Amino acid sequence: MDDISKHKSSFKGKAAKFFSNMSSPSTPDNLINLADDDVPNTDFVQRPSCKNAEKRKMRDRQKNITETPIVVDLLKEMMEARKKTDATYLQAMEEKRYECQKIGAGRNTDSLFSAADFAVDQEEQVLNCNQPDTDDGIAYENEDEEAEAMIEESPSGDEAAHSNDSSWSMDCTTVLTVKTIHISSPILAAKSPFFYKLFSNGMRESGQRHVTLRINASEEAALMVLLNFMYSSTLTTTTAPALLDVLMAADKFEVASCMRYCSRLLRNLPMTPESALLYLELPSSVLMAEAVQPLTDAAKQYLAALYKDITKFQNEVLNLPLAGIEAVLSSDELQVASEDAIYDFVLKWARAQYPKLEDRREVLGSRLGRLIRFPYMTCRKLKKVLTCNDFDHDLTAKVVLEALFFKAEASHRQRIQATEESTSTNRRFVERAYKYRPVKVVDFELPRQQCVVYLDLKREECANLFPSGRVYSQAFHLGGQGFFLSAHCNMDQQSLIHCFGLFLGMQEKGMVTFAVDYEFSARSKPTEEYVSKYKGNYTFTGGKAVGYRNLFAIPWTSFIADDSLYFINGILHLRAELTIRL
Repeated sequence: MDDISKHKSSFKGKAAKFFSNMSSPSTPDNLINLADDDVPNTDFVQRPSCKNAEKRKMRDRQKNITETPIVVDLLKEMMEARKKTDATYLQAMEEKRYECQKIGAGRNTDSLFSAADFAVDQEEQVLNCNQPDTDDGIAYENEDEEAEAMIEESPSGDEAAHSNDSSWSMDCTTVLTVKTIHISSPILAAKSPFFYKLFSNGMRESGQRHVTLRINASEEAALMVLLNFMYSSTLTTTTAPALLDVLMAADKFEVASCMRYCSRLLRNLPMTPESALLYLELPSSVLMAEAVQPLTDAAKQYLAALYKDITKFQNEVLNLPLAGIEAVLSSDELQVASEDAIYDFVLKWARAQYPKLEDRREVLGSRLGRLIRFPYMTCRKLKKVLTCNDFDHDLTAKVVLEALFFKAEASHRQRIQATEESTSTNRRFVERAYKYRPVKVVDFELPRQQCVVYLDLKREECANLFPSGRVYSQAFHLGGQGFFLSAHCNMDQQSLIHCFGLFLGMQEKGMVTFAVDYEFSARSKPTEEYVSKYKGNYTFTGGKAVGYRNLFAIPWTSFIADDSLYFINGILHLRAELTIRL
């Protein structure tokens, strides 16, 4: 995949050229003349025509007359077009020359159409040349198929003269080469809506035997590979840069089957951060194509898995482009302490990447703000969101209000909302795999400073604690001090059995002392009401914790059993009440 890194620097330029409606004045173009042979060919090969070409055409035309309606209609149109005289064709060319002169192409238009006329003349020579008949002893493979040829032409004298003229119009480009390719319009039309329109009555070119495609010189190789795919349904290209070129060509000429094929081949190649970002930064028209979605999804999943521990790869993630940071923030598996950390990280990234406030507000409001899951942020941080100048104030008011309403919902209602959004792109109510478990906190100021903290743990989370694990809650505050809860699987020192314990700790370290009354409760069957399990008081100093090693006074096996009294619909509901002692 080293060639991907080399390809990345020039990718945006190539993509811009590929999808522009008019080439840059300094970019040389190639003209590809498609000469329709009327009869579907089974292989995209170069073969000389012979005296029996017309016989084979008539025989194959009869054989294919029962093909799909698209093919039949196109064959009829081609047969009618063949009846047109050379005079009619020349008149059409004159009309084109006149139209170009009207828009200011000037002398360069003459040069362009001289090249086209020259290509047509050469093509006629190929069709009419005398080739040995197979009856004379010279046989060709697949003799029943239509002869096809691809001829690279040299510029005509007039064209060469005009190419040296210094008075080029800004709308014209240098034509390097003109190639004539014999194709089968039914095959191309069946594979591509672009070519179907090109060869149908819906476009001016449909009444002619030849159509001309103007492409950049750098696009020619990809177009040739694409045409070969439309005949053979296979690709010989295997490198990522070449496949990307073919993918963009397939998008430009609307060959969905080739886009799917390229996407599958690219997914099978080893993924790297550079290649993943390259896939996510494809032109918007390519990214929106359904055939490319599996490729972009794979790139997003790769980046999300690679950088799921943002704190470990902070510098690398800060240097990611917008598409990369969106892929990382969309993941549910980010290993972060809390959503507060995600919010702080997004602000840090946005300020580094978008120094101007207007640009920063735009990208936060339209792209990154929707990836921050505000309902899982702490109330303390939500207050800071309301005063943050990096976000539009109307947006912050909306998301904070939505977050507070979510926090006020009962636990089962929160889970319902999360389930409803689990299949959508907007996952603001879906909980990530936080290192610290979210809590719901209710604060009281009178008659004494008090807070009630609710902590819910899933049965799977509790089971993973055995034999000596622990899980911590996110921080909450009382009287200006930070506290946390921690659930443990302990060894009871008296009975020497494993059991479930719950502890209360204070974050701040140092000489700070804080006297608190606390009470632990849990919901239990059959009433499903909170029942007090332990009361106590403690004068905290920084970094200390207090609690009860066997909260339910039962062995671990009874606590975690399927018929346990403390798991309601697979959830353990815990409550801690803290009151500052006077």
